[in-house]
Amino acid sequence: MNILIVDDDRTNLFIMAAIVRRLDDVDPVTMESPLDAVEWLRGNEPDLILLDQMMPDMDGMELLRHIRDDARLDTVPVVMVTANTAVDIRVRALDEGCNDFLTKPVVVPEVQARLRNLLALRQSRALLRDRAALLANEVERVTAALQRQGEELVNRLSRASEYRDPETGAHIERMALYSRLIAEAAGCGAAYAQELKKAAPMHDIGKIGIPDMILLKPGRLTAEEMTLMRQHAAMGHRILANSDIPLLRLAAEIALSHHEKFDGSGYPNGAAGTAIPLSGRIVAIADVFDALTSTRPYKRSWTLEEARAYMVQNRGRHFDPSLLDAFLSRWDEVCRIHHENADELPHPVPLDV
Repeated sequence: MNILIVDDDRTNLFIMAAIVRRLDDVDPVTMESPLDAVEWLRGNEPDLILLDQMMPDMDGMELLRHIRDDARLDTVPVVMVTANTAVDIRVRALDEGCNDFLTKPVVVPEVQARLRNLLALRQSRALLRDRAALLANEVERVTAALQRQGEELVNRLSRASEYRDPETGAHIERMALYSRLIAEAAGCGAAYAQELKKAAPMHDIGKIGIPDMILLKPGRLTAEEMTLMRQHAAMGHRILANSDIPLLRLAAEIALSHHEKFDGSGYPNGAAGTAIPLSGRIVAIADVFDALTSTRPYKRSWTLEEARAYMVQNRGRHFDPSLLDAFLSRWDEVCRIHHENADELPHPVPLDV
């Protein structure tokens, strides 16, 4: 450890340096000029500073203010050495950030005791700071690991749901990209938009609980079958809910709410307006638009313009008006996502010759 001593009197400087050398593992750094001390402090951080109150060019009070203005030195203890016993001087110095005083002529045992105490305090603060930094790094590491685990789990569950759902993986990718685009266009922030993209593929995870005879039926469903199919929203929520992983909690919210409609006519809870979570209102737009523009066993794919006209027609009924407007404001990007992530055509079966 080192102590910076600033005093324009060489005799005082010599005496204080000798006292400091008697402390264990402490070296003095002496400066006669406060201006030299300012220059030295630009590139160095002492463990303690001793400064004289009365000095030419820059007195101790001004030097103290300079020290406290430097964020690097805000925890370095400063002791002012003065022959002035006036209370107002000491109060001013304390207000400026002085930690202790020594009165001239100094008493050696007192100086040593005060310096030891202040150096011990300095070491304790440094240790606490290091521990706090270590703890913050560990929390950040664990949080990042938990985030990676959540993302991996979402990806694996999304893949599993593809085996039970006739919709293609390209649909999952497109609607996830649309969801992120809507969130960004609506001003939700890049971080939320990215999390939404990761969670959106889980929107239909509840379909793994729907019987094959309904899920894989090539034609339209009967009213009874549709009632059973609609249970997938609540099933998906039960699969994902109450997780400690934030990404899964977001996915659970989407699974439950992405079939709600803005006018309250959706399912499973008939929620309306902003009572529907933001994530559900966004994914509803992305999911319906991509379903319309995709081929299904029971329907042809609509053109982008046909799908756009349908979405506009249902603005304020099925879809949140402001979110739909945000989606349509990025129409060029919507078209690009649609074309760049098109469904793969089935490979032709070779004829036997």
